[in-house]
Amino acid sequence: MDINIRIAGEAGQGLQTAGDLLVEAFASIRLHLLSTQSYMSRIRGGLNWYDIRISDHELFAPRDDADLLVALSDNALQELRGSMMPEGLIIYDGEAEGTLTIHFDDVAKKVAGNAIMGNAVAAGAVFGLLGYDVQHLVDYLGTVFKQKGEEIITKNAACARKGAELVASKSGLLKAPPGNDGSDYVADGASAVGLGACTGGVKFVSAYPMSPSTAVLNYMASMTEHYSVLVEQAEDEIAAMNMACGATYAGVPAMTTTSGGGFSLMVEALSLAGMLELPVLVLLAMRPGPATGLPTRTGQEDLFPALHAGHGEFPRAIFAPGGLPEAYDCTRQALQIAHKYQSPVFVLVDQYLVDMHRNIPPLDPTYRPIDLMIDRTAGPDYVRYALTESGVSPRAIPGGEAFVLVDSDEHNEEGHVTEDLSVRVKMVDKRLRKGEGMVAEALPPTYYGAPEAEHLLICWGSTYGACREAVDLLAERGQSLGLLHFSQVWPLNPDQITPHLQWRDRLTVVEGNATGQFRSILAMQGLAMGAELMARYDGMPFTAREVMRRLGHE
Repeated sequence: MDINIRIAGEAGQGLQTAGDLLVEAFASIRLHLLSTQSYMSRIRGGLNWYDIRISDHELFAPRDDADLLVALSDNALQELRGSMMPEGLIIYDGEAEGTLTIHFDDVAKKVAGNAIMGNAVAAGAVFGLLGYDVQHLVDYLGTVFKQKGEEIITKNAACARKGAELVASKSGLLKAPPGNDGSDYVADGASAVGLGACTGGVKFVSAYPMSPSTAVLNYMASMTEHYSVLVEQAEDEIAAMNMACGATYAGVPAMTTTSGGGFSLMVEALSLAGMLELPVLVLLAMRPGPATGLPTRTGQEDLFPALHAGHGEFPRAIFAPGGLPEAYDCTRQALQIAHKYQSPVFVLVDQYLVDMHRNIPPLDPTYRPIDLMIDRTAGPDYVRYALTESGVSPRAIPGGEAFVLVDSDEHNEEGHVTEDLSVRVKMVDKRLRKGEGMVAEALPPTYYGAPEAEHLLICWGSTYGACREAVDLLAERGQSLGLLHFSQVWPLNPDQITPHLQWRDRLTVVEGNATGQFRSILAMQGLAMGAELMARYDGMPFTAREVMRRLGHE
């Protein structure tokens, strides 16, 4: 059993606050929950909405339709009324047929003398309509407004209780799930990535704010004192990437966060990291392009850019977590691979994953830094780019007895500029040999669903949740479907993948872009040849129903 609550209105009407209040309050009564946001690229106005899906079982993806719509504007009512379930209910801040009328701001003025507390009225009405004890919401209000004093807490609590009172006669019209074994720990994608980086030992973050990556930057800025992280807002993305290169040269674990056109500006310095063999971690939060595109929407359009960006040839690894625990784990793994192989490494996320909230088992906040693989015993005979069988040269940092010479030109083992063409070939081969080790350590894809399924969905990154729910829903109908999810999309190890593909009758790659970028990468490796493409590129995330409909099952 699950209920999808949609709070909709214009930017500036308090949707974010109302949604956040409900998310935390629902988690406190041990409901399983998943929340997503859809918002326009403007400070005021437009149509935005905040979905909160609650259930008595674990949730992995959003829904298209809503059971309860809280419409804060006429535009929200008119545009979203058609997405309601047949037995759904609407609370409207106005007068309209078939709706429950509550003027949230007016109620807040009467109860607390301040219209700004209208979102507490709305949250209370939702609790009351679903039949939950509003005291759980009141208790959370006491926590969230603790720093603002008793008067603010008391007024918000009164507004929440009034909201519940106004819908008391309708309580129970929607069959709401009971709270049971859901976690009271709530995380979002930004905090999961940021915590993974902080606990992994990142000490320097350089970035220029750009949605949706800014959420990760903001989280890490909030952790500066707890994890001793220095966060620098650079003047532009070119400077941000160069700063990260400088920090890693000095031995400081560093990362940069960016999105869209910001990454385009970083490309020359990314190539510099490849030539200097620096372990720079890049958090690339994807959004629909080209150019400014849809800056506040979601998509998976930057896989090719991450794979091919930078002039010349140098190894890299690309991770794409499918959910919050994976976002934490993949960030730590990406940082370790970057330092082990002294190469740039990417973590690809998107707006949907960055903004998604779920209650999950707590992520480990313990500081457990990765091994930086630095040779602190290097002496005067040290050479930075020693030719090795693995391609990985011993890494020392400046400041000790070793002379650590690096250069953006092609160089010899000592790091001196060279135009000796035989040395050039040796150095290219050395750098590329590191890719062999990366392949050997690649994370294998994970299989979910019926082992004998003849039809296999293939997905990467955040499309995992919708595909997983589709597999489960079809299984309930007695239909067999398998799912192969990739949380590392480069490099790939064919030995880990081929056994899952060999005997399937039908393969469908599900991804949030128009051209099937991951399907093309699989084909480049001689894998999943002839696979169908299920593409979505309207700026919205996949849902289970969308996947099922596109497969012809609904």
